[in-house]
Formats: sequence, structure tokens, C-alpha cells
Amino acid sequence: MKKNTLVIGASENPDRYSHKAIKALRNNGHPVVAIAPRAGKVEDVEFDTSKKPYSEIDTVTLYVGPRHQPDYYDYLFELNPRRVIFNPGTENQELIQKLEHKGIEAEEACTLVLLSIGAY
Repeated sequence: MKKNTLVIGASENPDRYSHKAIKALRNNGHPVVAIAPRAGKVEDVEFDTSKKPYSEIDTVTLYVGPRHQPDYYDYLFELNPRRVIFNPGTENQELIQKLEHKGIEAEEACTLVLLSIGAY
């Protein structure tokens, strides 16, 4: 069974990278769930506005900056994904170190680039 990708910081705005990433992930056959400060939807992916206890999360791709990431630290550790992708502008050395200490891979990359080169 495929595991889900969780997009944190999803947006309905088609100019936002999180919106583009959700579409690209879905187009490449990846199951996606998303959370955001405001309710919304991209294709068939509705955004939750609370930190739901999703199961089977393989990858978390971050679209929230370092200032807001501490709100997600405990949530990320509870989800225990295989990896967390820090998209450009979301790099956070403190969180990267904490994730790696917990055995979670931290990758500073662009989800869209990883998908386009077949490295996702």
C-alpha cells in the first residue's frame, strides 16, 4: 500500500508552490493529505485546519517558514514520517537536527524539482 504525503501549508492560490506541489503529486499518483491555517481544496485534496493524526505518512513537505514551524514540531514527531522535505525558504537547522535525532530524514529540496527529475 502506498503511503501518504502530507503537505503542511497548503494553499488554494494557484500561484503558490504548495498548490502546484499538490497538483504535481496527485498527477504522479501520490496520495496526498494537507493541512493549512484556512480551509480549502486543490483538486480532490481538502485541507484540514487541525493537526489530524494521519496514519501512513511517508513524507511531509513543508510550505511554512521557520517562524511557524515550532507549532508543528510535536506533530511531526508523532506522525513519525520517513522524511521531511524543506522546500526553499523553509530551511530550519534546529528542526532538521531534531528530526535527524529522531531518525527522520530531513531533505532540503524542492518537491516540484524532485518530482520533475524522478527523484521523489
